[in-house]
Amino acid sequence: MRIKTNDTVRVIAGDDRGATGKVLRVERKAGKLVVEGVNRVYKHVRRSQKNPQGGRLSKEMPIRTSNVLLVCEACGAATRLGVRYLDNGVKERYCKKCGAGNGQLSPPKARYAKEK
Repeated sequence: MRIKTNDTVRVIAGDDRGATGKVLRVERKAGKLVVEGVNRVYKHVRRSQKNPQGGRLSKEMPIRTSNVLLVCEACGAATRLGVRYLDNGVKERYCKKCGAGNGQLSPPKARYAKEK
């Protein structure tokens, strides 16, 4: 999964299509992520010492990663991500539209470094 916490994403499918938000949590095994302000539901809460008022609590629920696109910091467009190795062997994410790097995925590895 190439999307990380604190990335800005745009929803491309579902009820919240077109909404943009920050990724709060990534659930890798389930293939889902929680986006700020997207897929909000009401959870009914009983009165207790922790919540003396009770009532309805609004919270975000996870959505599938296939329903979001990363918003590139360089070009500002919602785009797919690619992965490439740099000359020093660092694995990085990059924007498929403008080619700009979007962060490092792994530390340098000698076997992927290009010999000069």
